[in-house]
Amino acid sequence: MVTKVPPRPSPRHRAVRPLRLLVAAGLAAASLAAVPQAAQARQAARADDKADSGTTLTVAVSQSVDSLSPFLAQKLVSTSIHRLAYEYLTNYDAKDAHPVPGLATAWTSSPDKLTWTYTIRKDSYWSDGQQATAEDAAWTFTKMMTDPNAATANGSFTANFKKVTAPDPQTLVIELKRPQATMTALDVPIVPKHVWEKVSDFSKFNNDRQFPIVGNGPFVITDFKVDQYIKLKPNKRFWRGAPKFDELVFKYYKDGDAAVAALQKGEVSFVPNLTPAQAAALKTQPDIKVNDAPGRRFYALATNPGARAKDGRTFGNGNKALLDPEVRKALFLAVDRATLVDKVFQGHAVQGEGYIPPRFASYFWKPAGGQLRAYDPARAEQVLDAAGYRKNGDGKRLGKDGRPLEFRILCHATDPNDKAVGKYLQEWWGRLGIGLKVECLDSVSDPWVKGDYDLAFDGWSVNPDPDYVLSIHTCGTLPATPKDTGATDNFICDPRFDALYARQAVEYDAAKRTDLVKQMQSRLYDTGYMNVMAYPNALEAYRTDQIRSITTMPEAGGNLYGQDGYWSWWSAVPAARSADAASGGSSTGAVIGIGAAVVVVAGAGLFWMLRRRSTADDRE
Repeated sequence: MVTKVPPRPSPRHRAVRPLRLLVAAGLAAASLAAVPQAAQARQAARADDKADSGTTLTVAVSQSVDSLSPFLAQKLVSTSIHRLAYEYLTNYDAKDAHPVPGLATAWTSSPDKLTWTYTIRKDSYWSDGQQATAEDAAWTFTKMMTDPNAATANGSFTANFKKVTAPDPQTLVIELKRPQATMTALDVPIVPKHVWEKVSDFSKFNNDRQFPIVGNGPFVITDFKVDQYIKLKPNKRFWRGAPKFDELVFKYYKDGDAAVAALQKGEVSFVPNLTPAQAAALKTQPDIKVNDAPGRRFYALATNPGARAKDGRTFGNGNKALLDPEVRKALFLAVDRATLVDKVFQGHAVQGEGYIPPRFASYFWKPAGGQLRAYDPARAEQVLDAAGYRKNGDGKRLGKDGRPLEFRILCHATDPNDKAVGKYLQEWWGRLGIGLKVECLDSVSDPWVKGDYDLAFDGWSVNPDPDYVLSIHTCGTLPATPKDTGATDNFICDPRFDALYARQAVEYDAAKRTDLVKQMQSRLYDTGYMNVMAYPNALEAYRTDQIRSITTMPEAGGNLYGQDGYWSWWSAVPAARSADAASGGSSTGAVIGIGAAVVVVAGAGLFWMLRRRSTADDRE
């Protein structure tokens, strides 16, 4: 999500909110069989009427959609929506994030790990009625392998693919150039071949011309207005069972306080990314529940290391002083993470160190001993003096060109944390004699991809498998030319980091791969191109008079928004449903109540049996 914070985030963090109820449309056939035909007709008519005025789950989001094309989207809000609209080969279990079936029901590898065979389920259908098959998956991956534009968002997953075939509708075979450790964590939306093979230019097609958009996930995208809303309806043919709200709406709010006010008035059902002050205020409100859980994102400072393309050409207007590692070191020595956690996040965060948040315990890394850049402004002064950056008579620090050192930092206008942290940085760096201009924009994407920045507030949502958020710092993700857009985060290209990435990508031994991932974080830390300041908690709230129950990920104390799957919105039960299911009244009403109850019970059983998973692997 670029947060540009995030994917990107992650990762690919990536927000969704509005939902509606499906009521009688899901009546069990068994309960209807006992009703005379005329009564069934009357019930069907009433069901249609009720569906028209059914329940809506509305999610307030502050992030703009970068694209509805799964081949281009990197922001968390966009990738979260794609997890709802399309199936991936595998999913992540909601309890502990281990791989579980998605479009594929099973998978095996050859002894040399170079050939992977996936069994594709027979009960997955595209929302236009056609069956989803292995051919759709083979076409999706092959397109990413042969068209660089189709590999913009997720190309790292297929860069090592040699050949992908579909011998029959239920069999997908992927041949690799070398072993690949992410074969049960390919976070790539599978698209319908019969729709997408008509697209001529994957660099420009945003998938927003015709609605509803054909997909095979739990929801179908039905409408979209830029910076206004995205609407989705339940996919009633979804193999795991249709969602229980009649509509899901992601509604855009530029102002976080406006989103909170809408939650208080009942105009939206759910609000993520709360400030500590907002969360504290909402805890006292009736019919509102605040969720405060360890997050899967990091919050960082990113420096421009010199924007460049694969063809060797440089571009952008980044301040060249930041190419000096001593300048970067001094800046980061003058960042007090403890103060940021205490004053900005008000304790709802953990101090940042490595690249992977502590929620992912096996990959979490901390710098040790002399490697740690602890808050030490006096040391920062010494580093700058020793490197030849002296202060003039006015106390301004001078660059090698004799001009005062002044930097710009890209700030998200919709993120109050950016603005608050920016003020602290101006104060801390000002004591070093360095000026800082905080440039807050509604969308930082344009100057970011053009390399027109010095520093930026960055953040990604990290997946259970960290491959993607590591890949965005490899040389291979740089844009092909200055005019193109790559999957790189901030143009880092370091051969030593790339060598470690290549080794972890083919390592199947969990302990050895974990060690390599930690070495990569250590190298990224030492280069000083990124400074992870905090791991924010997921602070979010929803209306209990609209949402009766909903699944967090992990199930024990996890987050709701931006999961590694579709569990939260797919599992959400409307508050109105409990009243409907318990209501008595006329015989017709009783039959509808029984039908609704059957759907709820069946859905709950299936839900627990399959232990749902979550969503979001992108830039935020």
